[in-house]
Amino acid sequence: MTNPLHDAVFGPSADRSTPLLLLADGPMTGRAFTDLSQSVAAALVQAGVRPGDRVAAQVAKTPAALALYAAAVRLGAVFLPLNTAYTAAEVDYFLRDATPRVLVHDPRYQGRLPEGVAGLTLDPAGRGSAIGDGRCTEVAARGNDDLAALLYTSGTTGRSKGAMLTHGNLLSNAAVLVREWGITGDDVLIHALPIFHTHGLFVACNTCLLAGAPMIWQAAFDAAAVVAAMPRATFMMGVPTFYTRLLGQPGLADAARGMRLFVSGSAPLLAETHRAWEAETGHRILERYGMTETNMNTSNPLHGDRRPGTVGRPLPGVDLRLGAGDVIEVRGPNVFRGYWNLPDKTAEDLRPDGWFVTGDVGRIDADGYVTIVGRSKDMIITGGLNVYPVEVEAALDAVPGVRESAVIGLPHPDFGEAVFAVIAADDPAVGPAALAAVVTGLARFKQPKAAVVVAELPRNAMGKVQKAALRAAYSGWFSDNSA
Repeated sequence: MTNPLHDAVFGPSADRSTPLLLLADGPMTGRAFTDLSQSVAAALVQAGVRPGDRVAAQVAKTPAALALYAAAVRLGAVFLPLNTAYTAAEVDYFLRDATPRVLVHDPRYQGRLPEGVAGLTLDPAGRGSAIGDGRCTEVAARGNDDLAALLYTSGTTGRSKGAMLTHGNLLSNAAVLVREWGITGDDVLIHALPIFHTHGLFVACNTCLLAGAPMIWQAAFDAAAVVAAMPRATFMMGVPTFYTRLLGQPGLADAARGMRLFVSGSAPLLAETHRAWEAETGHRILERYGMTETNMNTSNPLHGDRRPGTVGRPLPGVDLRLGAGDVIEVRGPNVFRGYWNLPDKTAEDLRPDGWFVTGDVGRIDADGYVTIVGRSKDMIITGGLNVYPVEVEAALDAVPGVRESAVIGLPHPDFGEAVFAVIAADDPAVGPAALAAVVTGLARFKQPKAAVVVAELPRNAMGKVQKAALRAAYSGWFSDNSA
């Protein structure tokens, strides 16, 4: 047996003397990156990691963090990246559910590790005990159906579900995207995305590594830094927030002139943003559609009509149809193996014939272009990150003076959607107090950006809170209040 993901994505870089990562202090070659990943692999082996073990990571974006992913793949382990904004209490849930062999964390991490979970450190400068003294050069044998990653996504109970992604899932999707988007070794990607979710880690990194395209590695998104990098780059992947913040940046039009491609995903791109970007830069953004459980499902064409408001057609090898209620269903080699330790939920969403019920409501036009019109589940996507209202509502409802709450997503000019809370309480002062109270318990992106206090929440005849009515009533909040 070979190791499909390692052999295709990381193997070709092993002896590469050309840049793989373009850093602020100089380039890192493929050979140097491989040496680093082998040192990380040695530390993981020393911590007891074996094929099939989970390797959890909550670390800043550094070359060493990417090398950690490579090391986990090398060892045949299952990589579990965690959002750096998660609190220690939130991380504790993932550790107890996924039972990883090791958690690689920032030295400042305040959580307690459950029994059986080893701790290794990696600081924001890319230093720590996760980098071993020696090097592990062996590559564990794996098959296409073996797990490569475990990524958590929100669930119907408000608790996250672990999506099990295989070597075949990740590799097939990366290969399709390389072909469809024309990525070659002559390309240079501006990588300003985080690497704790599908977009930044798999869509961006796997495709570039597979094609041999170097990445301008930026620790976080900074509009001015992105514009400054454009003359050295050929393409960029981003979330809609990136594009709204880049519009109007000094020098954008000149800097973007030599770029080949701008890709947007993780949240809907407003048609107005699409048109404004083309007017300022001359480029039409390529929008696509994917999710944690499937990676990419559809894409507007590299050559052809990129239609604002749509996410293009199904990718080669991906079947897509509309099921009951016009809910999008997909099938293909990109579709995950199921939810970790949740056989009932897996059976509910992933049918025996391979069709996955996404929960997104859509429509398909006569030319096969897909438009996402809503979500059957009450998910909020803010700045490309998923928030499940039940979790936020539970935190708000625990605040003294709050009778109950309803959390919704409202249109926001910067984040696409923003988390908004409607709180039922007798005292209007409870609103600010509740927002302040949830700061320590929830990751920042989950915290409501605003709240209103009402006497009662609207309900239908069955007693269910009418969130659609709340969205309609407050739809203009962030534009009217210039938030």
